[in-house]
Amino acid sequence: MRGRYPSGPEFVQKLDGSEQAKERLQVLLETLAGSCRVGEACERLGISEQRFDQIRIEALQAAVQGLEPGVAGRPARVVSPAELKIEELKEQIAALEAERNAALLRAELAVTLPAAGEAEAKKAPRSPSAPDRRPESRKGS
Repeated sequence: MRGRYPSGPEFVQKLDGSEQAKERLQVLLETLAGSCRVGEACERLGISEQRFDQIRIEALQAAVQGLEPGVAGRPARVVSPAELKIEELKEQIAALEAERNAALLRAELAVTLPAAGEAEAKKAPRSPSAPDRRPESRKGS
C-alpha cells in the first residue's frame, strides 16, 4: 500500500478549539475506532454514559450537517442600501452630464447657425423681372 499512514484520533490535537472540546472529540473517535470502550471513555472524561451518548450524537450530527453539499459557486452578493443609492446617483450624474452636453451643443449651434442664416439674407434675391445673365448657350437648355 502506498501513501501516508492514516491519521487517527490524535489528529484532533491539530484542530482549533478548547482543550476540553478536543479531548472529548478524541475520546469519541477512539470509541468509534474501537480502541477505547465507552466505560473507559466516561471515566477519562468524568461524565456518565448517558451524557457521553448525548455528546456523541451531537458531535456526529454536527459532522453530518457540516458535510452536506453546499450550493455550487460563490454565495450571492448582498447589495447594501448605500450601494444602491450610490448606483442611483451615478446614473443620475450620467443623465445630467448628457443633458448638459446636449445643451452646450444646442447653444453652440444657435451661435453658429444664425450667422449662416444672416449670410444668406445678405444676398439679394433675384427678382423675376431681372434679365437672365447667363450666356446664350445655356438659355435654350
